[in-house]
Amino acid sequence: MKIITYNVNGIRSAIKKGLLDWLEDHDYDVICLQETKAHSGSVPVLLLDSIGYHHCWHSAKRKGYSGVATFSKKKPRHVELGMGLDKYDVEGRVIRTDFENLTVVNCYIPNGSASQIRHNFKLEFLEDFTQWVEEIRREQSRVIVAGDFNIARSPLDIPQHSANAGSSGFRPDERQWLQQWLADGFVDSFRDQNPDGQSFTWWPPTNPTRTDRGAWRIDYQLISKPLQSSIRNVSHLKNIFYSDHCPVLLEIDNN
Repeated sequence: MKIITYNVNGIRSAIKKGLLDWLEDHDYDVICLQETKAHSGSVPVLLLDSIGYHHCWHSAKRKGYSGVATFSKKKPRHVELGMGLDKYDVEGRVIRTDFENLTVVNCYIPNGSASQIRHNFKLEFLEDFTQWVEEIRREQSRVIVAGDFNIARSPLDIPQHSANAGSSGFRPDERQWLQQWLADGFVDSFRDQNPDGQSFTWWPPTNPTRTDRGAWRIDYQLISKPLQSSIRNVSHLKNIFYSDHCPVLLEIDNN
């Protein structure tokens, strides 16, 4: 089973650059997109239908902002849009899709860089998101949480870590949240397969060739412990340029 997570930084722009052709060529099983910045009515969904994808959308109330979408070859048996908490759901940040023996949570965690108010909002989101996912785990032990977390886990995940010690995305409180999540039963699938490797998923516009300068690893596929032995491969597809992020591919045995 092949699962992709990808912050597309505007799905209409990514489609113009060739996103749908790429998806058609590779036949991924589940695709989690973040920062779609669009409602389904403004996207050529008939093309998605034609290449065999069911699609679920959770868009922000505000146009051109945030939003997540999940595409899948198999129709989910259950879908939830949002966490049932209006202050987050108006921003279109979470989709839950349940398949036969697996739950995939597609998330776009808030960026706290705009102000201390938004940083506090991010911390509130993280706390409520934790509780919501824990409820899912009481129903289903096989869970994948994929998306743009807007958090670099450790100094391995941001080359200029000393200069960014106080920057949003690398502040101690949010990093502590991520570490606690992992301690409580999730596995960072990329780090599981690459314990000491440096590889990144986002680059600033001033670094179009995607060197390490200014790069961050903030896109993850976190899996619950029962799935850890099923990992076959995790890779960052850095040659895909439809966004300022790159896709993260997780391949698992799903028996």
